[in-house]
Amino acid sequence: MPTPQRVHVTHTYRSDPATVFAKLSEHENLGPVLGAKIDRVKDGDTSRNGVGSTRSLKIGPLPAFHETTTVSEPNTLIEYAISQGSPLKGHWGRQVLTQTTDGGTLLDYTIGFDAPVPGLAALVGKILQKNIAKGIGRLAP
Repeated sequence: MPTPQRVHVTHTYRSDPATVFAKLSEHENLGPVLGAKIDRVKDGDTSRNGVGSTRSLKIGPLPAFHETTTVSEPNTLIEYAISQGSPLKGHWGRQVLTQTTDGGTLLDYTIGFDAPVPGLAALVGKILQKNIAKGIGRLAP
């Protein structure tokens, strides 16, 4: 997944991977994590939050855009991509969950993207890095 701008955050939860996955996959739970207003646009092809499920994100004064789940492997992996309405190019997100030795969960969250306007990708990256690092711990215990 080549893109010049990357955001990378890790976080360890006390909760097991099934609990963390359930929180991460539920679109509406991500608002405080991403600093966005999130609305569900469409359920997934075979499950509510699975592949094909789409959310609308509105961040500050920017126009809303859609993200669609492209991979959903219960309790281990969620991948998504912007599917409509963003000035970002090649945007993707990957959330990998690994059980820790004490029964908790390590989340490894990476986002990649580019932008057609010079400097925009770096600016968006700094904002996302700050928002996610600050908000990711609010998701689950």
